[in-house]
Amino acid sequence: MSEERNRKVATSSDTSPEPAQSGAPAERGPWYSSIQPAVFWPSIVIIGIFVAFAVIVPGTAEEWLQTVSGEITRYFGWYYNFLVTAFVVFAIWVGVSHFGDIKLSPQDEEPEFSLGSWLAMLFAAGMGIGLVFFGVAEPLMHFDSPKPGVEGTQSELAEASLIQTFLHWGLHPWAIYVVVGLAIAYMVHRKGKPISIRWALQPLLGNRVKGVLGDIIDIAAVIGTVFGVATSLGLGVLQIAAGLEWIEVVQDPGDLVHVVLIGVITLIAVISVVTGVKKGIKWLSNFNITLAGAIMLFVLIAGPTMFVLREFIQSIGLYLQNLLQLSFDTTAMQGEAGIEWQGFWQAFYWGWWISWAPFVGVFIARISRGRTIREFVGGVLLVPTIVTFLWFSVLGGSGLFRELFGEGGLIDPEDGVTQEGALFGLLEGFPGGTIVIGLAVLLIATFFITSSDSGSLVVDMLASGGRTEPPKWSRTFWATAEGLVAIALLLAGGLEALRAAAIIIALPFSVVMILMCIASWRSFTMERRAFLRIQRRQEQEALTEQVSQNLIEEGYIEPNSASGATPGSGNGGSGPGSGPTSSTP
Repeated sequence: MSEERNRKVATSSDTSPEPAQSGAPAERGPWYSSIQPAVFWPSIVIIGIFVAFAVIVPGTAEEWLQTVSGEITRYFGWYYNFLVTAFVVFAIWVGVSHFGDIKLSPQDEEPEFSLGSWLAMLFAAGMGIGLVFFGVAEPLMHFDSPKPGVEGTQSELAEASLIQTFLHWGLHPWAIYVVVGLAIAYMVHRKGKPISIRWALQPLLGNRVKGVLGDIIDIAAVIGTVFGVATSLGLGVLQIAAGLEWIEVVQDPGDLVHVVLIGVITLIAVISVVTGVKKGIKWLSNFNITLAGAIMLFVLIAGPTMFVLREFIQSIGLYLQNLLQLSFDTTAMQGEAGIEWQGFWQAFYWGWWISWAPFVGVFIARISRGRTIREFVGGVLLVPTIVTFLWFSVLGGSGLFRELFGEGGLIDPEDGVTQEGALFGLLEGFPGGTIVIGLAVLLIATFFITSSDSGSLVVDMLASGGRTEPPKWSRTFWATAEGLVAIALLLAGGLEALRAAAIIIALPFSVVMILMCIASWRSFTMERRAFLRIQRRQEQEALTEQVSQNLIEEGYIEPNSASGATPGSGNGGSGPGSGPTSSTP
C-alpha cells in the first residue's frame, strides 16, 4: 500500500462533512435563507456603525483612528514583528517536514486549477493593487527618508531601500497567508468541513466552534476582510485618480472624484463576482498578470536593463544575508522617531497583511484542492516572493537608477515622494509614456476589480456558513459594502486613515492566527501518528508473511497451516523449534 493510500485510510474515519457542506449550493427559499444570521447581522451592524461614524463626523473618525493605531504601534509593534517572523518559521517548517506529503483532498485527485491559473489567482488576490501603488514609490521613499539608524552613501542608502522593501513584500506577508490558507484548506478539503474560519480551529477548540465562539471568530474574519480589502481599494482609487490627472483626464481630483471612481469600479466588480471563480475572477486574474508582466517587461527593456538585472540578484543576496536582523528590528534605539517609522511602515504592513489574511487565506484555500502541503507552501510562499522581488527590482530599481545616475525628478526637494504619482512619473520618461500610463491605470482598475470580487466572494462564504456558491444578491451586497467602507476611510483621512484601519483590525485577528498554527500542528501530528500506526501494522504483517514463507520453504511448517502456524509447530512438532523461534522478531 502506498504512502498516500495510508494517509487516506488514516483520515477516512475523521471525515465528517457538516450539513452546510462547502460545495453545496444555496437551498431554495426566502432571500435570507442563505445567510448565517449570527455572523451576517452583527457584521453588518458593526460595519454600518463605522461607515456612518466616518461619513457624519469624518474629523472625529480620523482623530480616533490615528489615536488608536498610534497606541497599538507604541505598545504592540514589537509583537507584530515577532509574530509575523514566527509565521515565516512555521510556514517553512510545515513545508519541508514530513507533513508536506499530506494532500489537501480526500482522494488522489488532480488539482482543480492549472498551476499557471492557480499562481495567477493567488498572486492577484494576495498583492494586487499594493504592488502597483508601492512598486516605484516605496524604494524611493526609503531612499529619500531612510529608516532611523540607517546611514551611508547614496548608493548604500539605495541598496538598503530595496532590501527594506523586499522585507515588507517578501516571505513575511506570504507566510501570513500560508498560516490561514493552509489551516482552512486542510479542514475543507481533507476533513470535508464548510469554508469558514471557525472550522480551522476545531482541532483545538472542538465543538465549541459550532456555537457563539465560532460566530465571534467568523465575525472578526468578515470585518477584517471587509476593512482589509477596503484599504486596498482606497489605495487603488488614489492612484487611479493620480493617473487620470497625469494624462489630463481630470484636474485636481478630490473626494468627489474618488467616490465616483469607487462607485464605477465597484459596479464592474459586482458584474465579475456574480460570474463566480471559474469565469470572472479567473479571467481577470490571468488578464492582470499578463498586463502587469507586459508593463514590467517594457520598463525592463526600455529602462536600465543591465543595472536592474544585476541589482535584482545582488539585492536578493543582501536580503537573505540580513533577513534575520531585519525581521527582528523594532528600531528600539531610535526613540520616538523609531516608533513613528514603525507605525508608518512595518506595523502598517504587518497589520495590512494580517487584515487581508482571512480574505486571501479563504480564497487560496478554495482554489488549492488537490495539492500537497509542500506544493501549497512552495507555491504560496516562494513563487510570488521571487516575482515580487523582480517587480520591485524593475520598477523601484529603475526609479533609483534615475535618481542616482539619471535626470532625477521623482523626489521633490520639499515634498519628497508622491506615493500615488511616483509610478506615472517614472513611466512618463519612457517612449510612449502616455500610452503606458493609460495601461497602468487600466491595470490598477482591474486589480481593484479582482480584489473586490474575490473579497466579496470570500466574505459571502463566511457570512453564509461556508457555501462556495452563495446567491448573487449577497455577493452584490458585500461588494457594495467594501466600496462604502473604502469611501468612509477616504473621507476620514485618506491614506493615513487607510493605514490606521489596517493596524487596528489586525490586532484581534492575530490571536486567531496563533490558534490556527496550534490547531494545524495538532491536526498534522494526529494524521502523521495515524499514518505511522498503519505503516507499522503493514510492516508487521509483511514481516510475518515473509517469516511464514521462509519456514514453509525450510520445511518447518506445512503450507496449508501457514496462516495459523507458529514457529516450531511444523512436522508434528518434531522439528527443531528453538532455532526459528529465536529468529522471530
